[in-house]
Amino acid sequence: MTPTPDPERPQPPLRTETVVHVVRPGESLGAIAALYEIGAGQIARANGLADPNLLSIGQVLIVPPPIVEPQGPSLKIIPDSALVYGPTSILFDLDQFAATWPSHLNAYTEDIDGTPLSGPGIVLRVSREYSIDPRLLLAVLEAQGGWVRSPNVTGSARLYPVGYQAPGYEGLYSQLSWAADQLNLGFYRWRAGWAGPFVFGDGRVVPAGPGLNAGTAAVQHLFSQLSSVESWRAMVGAGGFEALYGELFGDPFRLAIEPLVPDDVVSPTLRLPFEDGKTWSFTGGPHAAWGSGAAWAALDFAPPGNAFGCIWSGEWVTAVADGPVVRAGDGAVLQDLDGDGHESTGWVVLYMHIAAEDRVEAGAWLRAGDRIGHPSCEGGVSNGTHLHLARRYNGEWIPADGALPFVLDGWVSAGLGREYDGTMTRGGVRLEACGCRNEENQIAR
Repeated sequence: MTPTPDPERPQPPLRTETVVHVVRPGESLGAIAALYEIGAGQIARANGLADPNLLSIGQVLIVPPPIVEPQGPSLKIIPDSALVYGPTSILFDLDQFAATWPSHLNAYTEDIDGTPLSGPGIVLRVSREYSIDPRLLLAVLEAQGGWVRSPNVTGSARLYPVGYQAPGYEGLYSQLSWAADQLNLGFYRWRAGWAGPFVFGDGRVVPAGPGLNAGTAAVQHLFSQLSSVESWRAMVGAGGFEALYGELFGDPFRLAIEPLVPDDVVSPTLRLPFEDGKTWSFTGGPHAAWGSGAAWAALDFAPPGNAFGCIWSGEWVTAVADGPVVRAGDGAVLQDLDGDGHESTGWVVLYMHIAAEDRVEAGAWLRAGDRIGHPSCEGGVSNGTHLHLARRYNGEWIPADGALPFVLDGWVSAGLGREYDGTMTRGGVRLEACGCRNEENQIAR
């Protein structure tokens, strides 16, 4: 059965003239290329950059127009619910599936943060961290490296199983994490109204085909980062990735949950994640919930005190609502707010950078205000002790600057157009996020 196309989105006008860009502090060539929606290599060639990693503040760059190719395929590859680690993920037994073949995936082990993990164990960990369905990751792994069904993986596919060949991205965990981040980037950009085009490394761009959904846009974006335009068309067209996915798991649309987040969903009542009488700093407005590609679903809070950096803190992070802890480890605590014990259904809250010392254990039932643990730099990437707080519904990260703002004790979150820039407002009081401690970012219960 052919899935119903989504409403067609108007295509954004594509630039036809060369422009000039002056490099600002903190910008990379990749970020500049993304801003103008062309390939980084195209800018490097136009400016004769010997080392594209070396830019100086104030440097003047010529930015040529994109090389526009014909519109991409409109084939729906997966429903949105087959992208996220959501309700249908419960139905999938990863270990049982992996055991079907004497594959390289089953024989593989890798040490992750001091713990040896099997190949299937790494797939599950990445799925949970990024909230990407494990079947999608397995299908990508098979399409790019043949890891799922073959015991004989040779050449670069052993080191770079997804095909992203870059220093520091060797091994299954790094490769799948990169792929999951790219899938999230395509998915949540589409959710936020982005309509393309897909940008390729050689500078060519392909406008999105009509009727795509966010899950399909995510898959198309991922493969645009891994192949030429010609190979991409074969992969995301009929008989490509969708056929491989069907061979492995059957038609994904037979289990589709649409919409994944219904229009009438209401965010639960939540309280601030710290104890009464304590004043914390609101240090980060809406930003990526995990990695760099996920929705801007997270807010950051730093504990009281004047010290900066990764310091020990005796302050307590507390539960924002009632519900069981479904996962705790590697700096993360996930609390299920609907009480069914699954992190892939209903509302779930992520508390990130929770120190191992005194941290609550999985299985504990918490009431709003109960202690979870101490803020720290543990887990993920952090340059200072703080709490990173985010929400998911049915596996989808819910933006803190969208239709369902993050409301904590009546404080309503909002974004200011740039990641980490945001406000919390209650009544006539407005706080603005700052990586500092001042009168304008202090918040208390």
